[in-house]
Amino acid sequence: MTEHHRDAALSPSEQATIRELLDADRRRTTDRIALLGRDRDEIVTSSALTASDDEHDPEGTSTAFERAHVQALLDQALTHLAELDLASERLRDGTYGTCARCGQRIPIERLQILPAIKTCVNCASRRRSR
Repeated sequence: MTEHHRDAALSPSEQATIRELLDADRRRTTDRIALLGRDRDEIVTSSALTASDDEHDPEGTSTAFERAHVQALLDQALTHLAELDLASERLRDGTYGTCARCGQRIPIERLQILPAIKTCVNCASRRRSR
């Protein structure tokens, strides 16, 4: 382990706290994925039972919008789940809590609020301002 990584390492109690936060967030996210998947399936089933001419059916466009909206939320949840899994891997391999852009330690307070985060505030701010 390089000296830079030693400086960024979390204490055992911080690691335990982050592991609990990641696990809780993962449970919430998988529950959300299941719920959104059911919602999407219900919309698809419901639209299959009705007229398939969205262009002339007054309900068709709202059904298509609703289906697209639920799918977008599902995609976001799946992306977040993947980010949580990567954060868990970083926690296991000792690289968790280090900014992926500048290599500096991410403050524990930021990690507790956003446990899947990969960047410090400075790097995240620079990225948004582009």
